[in-house]
Amino acid sequence: MTNKERVVLSITHRQPDIVPFDIGFTQSARQKMAAYMGRADFDKDWERFLLTANLAPPNEMREIAPGIVCDEWGVHWNRTRDKDIGVVCNTQVTPENITDYAVPDPTLPERYTHLKRITENGGSDAYVVASIGFSLFERAWTLAGMENIFMAMLVDKPFVNQLLDKILAFNLAVIDAACAYPIDGMRFGDDWGGQNGLLMGPDLWREFIGPRVRQMYARVKSYGKQVFIHSCGKVDEIFLDLIEYGLDVFNPFQPEVIDVYEAKKKYGSSLTFYGGISTQRLLPYGTPAQVRAEVRRLLAEVGENGGLIAAPAHSIPGDAQPANIMAMVETLHAQ
Repeated sequence: MTNKERVVLSITHRQPDIVPFDIGFTQSARQKMAAYMGRADFDKDWERFLLTANLAPPNEMREIAPGIVCDEWGVHWNRTRDKDIGVVCNTQVTPENITDYAVPDPTLPERYTHLKRITENGGSDAYVVASIGFSLFERAWTLAGMENIFMAMLVDKPFVNQLLDKILAFNLAVIDAACAYPIDGMRFGDDWGGQNGLLMGPDLWREFIGPRVRQMYARVKSYGKQVFIHSCGKVDEIFLDLIEYGLDVFNPFQPEVIDVYEAKKKYGSSLTFYGGISTQRLLPYGTPAQVRAEVRRLLAEVGENGGLIAAPAHSIPGDAQPANIMAMVETLHAQ
């Protein structure tokens, strides 16, 4: 059985011989782990179940000042502290310039360079996912400012709709281009939640975000591909909406905000969960024995009858303990 077949079985709610898993690192965690293991390629021999291609041009981020980079949308990111993502430090779109604002070119050939490479080389044994990050709400607020978007959802709905429609049109064109490649699924990154619930609440989510998410998922499904969403936070109140729209895989599945075992009971016949290993508590503050016990339980209970891609709930943070990371890795590989 190939690792791709194991992922497909899990997503279609059938029991694979090995529960697929995926492990990602922040830069600081990778450096810490390399020092602990004594080599930079410490994960070279780890199993690879998924290959993910980010659908942005290579070298998209260009430095415009020390520690400040600009993306293809014109958003400036301060990376003096957060080296992986950064903090937005400009406002690119306003109600005054929204009509004239031009989104990037979705047909740019180099946007698909990484996708072309992994589907031609080494993709046969792994499940290939094409990924649009900051896919809708996140793209809107990075362009216009989070506070401005929230206020406009109440007092300037035409502005929000115009901006989201521009982003949606870009996304649909990217989906069309990406699905021409032999991929297995499409992943959208769009954080909607905080620690206690949806940032904009369910009503505004259903007014502005849901209808466009439905269109994106339907476009992916029209090509026979599976749909992934990465949305941090407590967003389980819209799981039924997402299932109706055609979602197959939900990530990051944070145990601090969603009871992973209850979610499996309630939604496990419809959703596959991708994540589930605590990065807020377990990996930084647990013990190796606790990590092994929790990972085994996750594999046994949430992984039963498929429906799980085991993973840290997010890219492993810099405060995670290397011994705990190794306990997780060894337990996943010992299946």
